[in-house]
Amino acid sequence: MQADQGPLPVQVNPVREDVHRFKCISPDRIAWVYMNSWHKVAVPFKRYVEIGRVALVNYGKEYGRLVVIVDVIDQNRALVDAPDIVRGQMNFKRLSLTDIKIDIPRVPKKKTLIDAMEAADVKNKWEKSSWGRKLIVQKRRASLNDFDRFKVMLAKIKRGGAIRQELAKLKKENAA
Repeated sequence: MQADQGPLPVQVNPVREDVHRFKCISPDRIAWVYMNSWHKVAVPFKRYVEIGRVALVNYGKEYGRLVVIVDVIDQNRALVDAPDIVRGQMNFKRLSLTDIKIDIPRVPKKKTLIDAMEAADVKNKWEKSSWGRKLIVQKRRASLNDFDRFKVMLAKIKRGGAIRQELAKLKKENAA
């Protein structure tokens, strides 16, 4: 490979120079420009496996619990910990990474981890996130008994009837 000779000159498409331009950042990197502005490249993901990343356990006996990655063992496993569970290793396939990250040192003591989680307000952040709210609703629905489900059905029917009446009123007003 040749030594880097700096940026190459801009080559313009002779047919429509106002639409497509070809720029070369360096001889080995090429990027297309549309309407004289760089295309934004979509980042495949933003949640990285890192110390302090909060994750949701998606399989096993700890299912549904929030844990914190305190150390990365290898490319398949991490050491995880939480205030209500015993520190242990867990496969990455059993973890769903969240957007929440806390600042902790590598392999902190349990007390340090609990203090950092309280300072970062992890529980409230999770409950306010759309993912957390969805899981709370799922748990609440799963805990309903038959009579509660019947009451929910009646409430939906009543709500639908009220919506239909208001819609009919609005249609009548628009027609008149």
